[in-house]
Amino acid sequence: MRALLVVNPAATTTSARTRDVLIHALASEMKLEVVTTEYRGHARDLGRRAVQSKDIELVVALGGDGTVNEVVNGLLHEGPDPERLPRLAVVPGGSTNVFARALGIPNDAVEATGAILDALSTRSERTVGLGVAAGTPGTEDESVPARWFTFCAGFGFDAGVIGRVEQQRERGKRSTHALYVRQVVRQFLTEPHRRQGLITLERPGHDPVEDLVLSIVCNTSPWTYLGNRPMYASPEASFDKALDVLGLSKLSTPAVARYATQLLTSSPERGPHGKHAVTLHDLTDFTLHSKAPLPFQMDGDHLGLRTSVTFTGVRRALRVIV
Repeated sequence: MRALLVVNPAATTTSARTRDVLIHALASEMKLEVVTTEYRGHARDLGRRAVQSKDIELVVALGGDGTVNEVVNGLLHEGPDPERLPRLAVVPGGSTNVFARALGIPNDAVEATGAILDALSTRSERTVGLGVAAGTPGTEDESVPARWFTFCAGFGFDAGVIGRVEQQRERGKRSTHALYVRQVVRQFLTEPHRRQGLITLERPGHDPVEDLVLSIVCNTSPWTYLGNRPMYASPEASFDKALDVLGLSKLSTPAVARYATQLLTSSPERGPHGKHAVTLHDLTDFTLHSKAPLPFQMDGDHLGLRTSVTFTGVRRALRVIV
């Protein structure tokens, strides 16, 4: 088997020595080409090249969720081919690794490599669905190109938190869960629309859902992890379904305390709920509009401000070695 290993040298939880060990382990079982990413978007370019080569049977991503997202967008640059879905393996190297962990892949890079080799020997793989987001036709965002996401997207409050975290990382701060918690508090204290939301969700054949402050789009469950604690924004979300949405219409201090507690104690059976919470399951097509530009994120990557984003859930998009 010929495989391409895409390595993010800035992966936060793997050292150069660990990466060398993993590379040797993988190379002992396949014809392996190793490329280290050098710029933002490089992993996407490598994924696209792998698909176009026709010779590479497998792409392995060694990095965090951002690296995985870039590789996936390269693999699916021209959309999924039902007759030849691309194959991906993930060695987690980031601080959270939501996509890998949601698939049951060990969070330790060495253990994950062993699990990949075992899965390849038994030809064990899983077909997963993904989400696509693009600018909405007829709006000022219509020229924004479509982009795939593997586990979540967010419009509004949570995307603002991620934007703050990225600003801190650019100043030299390490990406830690404590950093995220601090930015949640700061985003809440400065959020101008937390009592009256600007977001409207529209979907074919249904009345619009209006005045949302926060909208989280989930492709799987858990939504994220706080350390080793899984957090379930949309417990019913699944790689085998389309997309789920959690929307909150109010973020007053009591509401935040209630929903934060519900997230921290959430489970596969129960997520955030209440009169200000909207939960929608297995949506194939819908659009989120805002009365003013709001932060937007996909797979933990802040993508700037948007006023309208259209989402599509694609049930069979990618094969993953598990």
